[in-house]
Amino acid sequence: MTSSGIGTEAEVLAAREPSAKEIRLVVGASSAGTVFEWYDFFIYGTLAYILKDAFYDVDDPTLGLLLVWSTFAVGFAFRPIGAILFGFLGDKLGRKYTFLVTVTLMGIATAGVGFIPTVDQIGVFAPIIVIILRVLQGLALGGEYGGAAIYVAEHAPPDKRGYYTSFIQASVVGGFVLSIIVVLLCRLIIPEEAFNDWGWRVPFLLSIILLAISLWMRFKLSESPVFKAMKEAGETSGNPFIESFTYPGNKKRIFVALFGVAGILTTIWYTAFFSSLSFLKGYMRLDELTVEIILLIAGGLSMVFYILVGKWSDTVGRKKPIIIGALASLALLFPTFWFMGSLANPGLAQAAEDNPVVVTGQDCVTDPFAELFDREQTDCGKVLASLTASGVSYTVEAGDTLGVTVGGAAIVLGDTWLDDTAARSEGLQAALTPSGFDFSRQVPPLINLIGIIAALMMLGLLSALTYGSVAALLSEMFPPRIRYSSMSIPYHIGAGYLGGFLPLISGIIVASTGNIYSGLWYTWGVVAFGLIVAWWGLSGGPPKDFEDDVV
Repeated sequence: MTSSGIGTEAEVLAAREPSAKEIRLVVGASSAGTVFEWYDFFIYGTLAYILKDAFYDVDDPTLGLLLVWSTFAVGFAFRPIGAILFGFLGDKLGRKYTFLVTVTLMGIATAGVGFIPTVDQIGVFAPIIVIILRVLQGLALGGEYGGAAIYVAEHAPPDKRGYYTSFIQASVVGGFVLSIIVVLLCRLIIPEEAFNDWGWRVPFLLSIILLAISLWMRFKLSESPVFKAMKEAGETSGNPFIESFTYPGNKKRIFVALFGVAGILTTIWYTAFFSSLSFLKGYMRLDELTVEIILLIAGGLSMVFYILVGKWSDTVGRKKPIIIGALASLALLFPTFWFMGSLANPGLAQAAEDNPVVVTGQDCVTDPFAELFDREQTDCGKVLASLTASGVSYTVEAGDTLGVTVGGAAIVLGDTWLDDTAARSEGLQAALTPSGFDFSRQVPPLINLIGIIAALMMLGLLSALTYGSVAALLSEMFPPRIRYSSMSIPYHIGAGYLGGFLPLISGIIVASTGNIYSGLWYTWGVVAFGLIVAWWGLSGGPPKDFEDDVV
């Protein structure tokens, strides 16, 4: 049974079956728009290491990066609001016109970042304007995914729904890959000093061109046959937001979609692509160009996994890939990052093992936001913060006086170290270098780079297992009359808060513990809880259209 008298979705599609040409246009235009929109969102994260200096006036590099990730998280925080707003419009006015609005808003907001003066030019107004534009991006993205996913799902034959909608999932990775391609091309064309000074604006300004292409493609689309049938029958929802929480069984569906689907997929996704980016560029000190190239290769190749998993789910169902992916993530997450670390900067890891760093003192706790809130960081906390920013693992022992040893030998602390962040970091690195610690930017041997790419592709596979079938799954979980709202709200709460805050939360955990791998526990915990919810709440077996009697 369906939620209305318009017949099953299969019957609607049989009566208004799109041609093969129309299906290709639907999938192509929706996927291209999704690539462009996520490019707009991800270009900010790809350029995080430059933006921290352009928009924030702080001395502590760790704090600067945390502030960038905080602003990054702001966009995610507003995604649920965008999901409510555009979900309402999508269920009332239609799928097509709603995601035309979202892509326009995203393109304008992203291009705006390229016009913002730096903090040196306009002071505190620079980060304020960035935050406003990130809010607009978050609102737009809150409506984009649901619209694109539903639009394709409502055109696709039931036996190919996972396959066709998997292109939407692959397009999210495509946006990340496109952001890296554009940054790489800009770096090749623009000298490094000029790129860091003004060239970083170019990738943002290119959004204007991408917006024009996306709008041109999407204007050629027609409304989905399922929405057309509902509208002609007068069976669209009066208030999709309210009905999403009052429709029989929907509260459970929303809970399962939030924690058992979105929570799992989003934390694994951002760990696979953004945590790895920060890990390799920051703690492992790999050459930035090298990191971008290997992420481009791994991300580009991983896109195939999403399509294969989506197609596989048309046979085995949507639940099985998610459960397998979540279980594999719990088992492989830490080993994969340990493996990457051992290949990326083997000298740093070996030096820490051969010559362990021990810090003694009182109140040896770091306060990552001390400078921002004008709080006094303890002397021991300052040393720990500099070691963490340098990617050096350490252990802390209680003591009456501040001291640092490496391999049992004491390091003489410079007179200016405790008052000057740069002097402290440079001094500690210089003192540790004779003990085998290498703080230069690394370009590992080819065999190591191949191993890192393989590790990144493993993370991409884990992401694909938990993400590749999700557009089809969420479309099938909710009744057509409130589908845009019902699937967008839990998806974007999960993606916005559980996933969007991941770089910030992980960064705080690392900064507080000094263990560069400790931030992964956040991902592990969210996935573990989500696995329990998914096992309990998702229906197994072959895929099927929404049914009222299936909660």
